[in-house]
Amino acid sequence: MVKKEIEKKSYGSRWVKVVVVLVAVFVAIAMSSRTSSNIAFFGAIDRACPCSRSTPKYSGMVEDCCCDYETVDHLNEEVLNPSLQELVKTPFFRYFKAKLWCDCPFWPDDGMCKLRDCSVCECPESEFPESFKKPYRLSLNDLVCQEGKPQAAVDRTLDSKAFRGWTEIDNPWTNDDETDNGEMTYVNLQLNPERYTGYTGPSARRIWDAVYSENCPKYPSQESCQEKKILYKLISGLHSSISIHIASDYLLDEATNSWGQNLTLLYDRVLQYPDRVSNLYFTFLFVLRAVTKAADYLEQAEYDTGNLNEDLKTQSLMKQLLYNPKLQAACPVPFDEAKLWKGQSGPELKQNIQQQFRNISALMDCVGCEKCRLWGKLQVLGLGTALKILFSDDGQENLGHILQLQRNEVIALMNLLNRLSESVELVREIGPTAERIIEGHPSRYNTLIKSWKRILSYVEAIHIIVKTRLIGNHALWFGNFLNITKLEKNIEKTDQK
Repeated sequence: MVKKEIEKKSYGSRWVKVVVVLVAVFVAIAMSSRTSSNIAFFGAIDRACPCSRSTPKYSGMVEDCCCDYETVDHLNEEVLNPSLQELVKTPFFRYFKAKLWCDCPFWPDDGMCKLRDCSVCECPESEFPESFKKPYRLSLNDLVCQEGKPQAAVDRTLDSKAFRGWTEIDNPWTNDDETDNGEMTYVNLQLNPERYTGYTGPSARRIWDAVYSENCPKYPSQESCQEKKILYKLISGLHSSISIHIASDYLLDEATNSWGQNLTLLYDRVLQYPDRVSNLYFTFLFVLRAVTKAADYLEQAEYDTGNLNEDLKTQSLMKQLLYNPKLQAACPVPFDEAKLWKGQSGPELKQNIQQQFRNISALMDCVGCEKCRLWGKLQVLGLGTALKILFSDDGQENLGHILQLQRNEVIALMNLLNRLSESVELVREIGPTAERIIEGHPSRYNTLIKSWKRILSYVEAIHIIVKTRLIGNHALWFGNFLNITKLEKNIEKTDQK
């Protein structure tokens, strides 16, 4: 009996030595392959030259806009982002009304989500404000006319006394019938954040393929007509913003429910393409211009949720944002919409773009992930509201009518501006770090992570083999020995992805 115990200890001692030797070999391999790298073994990034950080990658005027990158970054960091973050948490801007159960008008919905994060938590009727349940209708007699406007002209002013209550006039730029309250459901946006959901594959790709190829194909590089570029740039900027939010709030480990930033994804989808970053800034300034143009209207709007203190706070936050002296001094007109739709082809161009945007809006019903559909609908409605504000003269029927907005449109508009603001801030904050990591040593950084995964996998497998050998279960030991060879093959397949 004593002899058997001694043999077991001897086997254990031998296997412990084997494990130590194997780990030492793997560590040596990992170290030797990285001796010339600027990445430390434990993933720390060597400091970059301070002078390289002082020169921003993006500088000068944002294309087709009236502000430069440095001013946008400064205003967003100091003024816009803090105000918007606070504003969207108020009861008025927290609840969004959406149709989440529409059939796709273009193809059968076959989208599948991997995660429970795909689903949306709807609000019970007792949660959202009572005033939201009572639609306020305006008669056509309340709409004030402005005489003498040519068909394609853009009115750069809005009646400062325009607000008469929230309307239920449908948005001509979007597909959903926003007046159909019967199919609407309220969602608390704070409980349903825009983040990674696992919605990938052919279904997700088909949405973006349809958006770009059928409705806003990329314009030729030599295209000089700003009107023909505008829709592509807006959708590209929105796409960039969505990708940034997915990468910044990503499920890193499903087993432990660990969330964090995926810098590789951020770089692969956005940062390595300067035009995508530029289009993000363009879309941000476009939507910001819509908000500042409608400032008098939005200031007088009734942010009524039944909670007097919160409603006064919302009104105050809106006023601070709309009339901030720093914003007015540094970037009073972020985008000049008056330059568009000139000449004989102006009305036709606007009509074509409006129809294309309506098609894009309809595509949101084809998104196979509930939460993605929610944020898609909200941000497309927000963008449609910005288009409605900036190009409010949309044909003979509504020619001369002053701007009227639904409550839901304003909620979508301000939440979209906040999403874009967050994306611009994330590009400023973590963009340089992601670029230094990926561009400085792309293959070595990824290889380092894979090497650590390989070492940990081997240690775990060998530990199981040692354990089964010590208890004398030779059949189990042999099975685990075969499993380690399968593990090696699986690791190699993972490394190739």
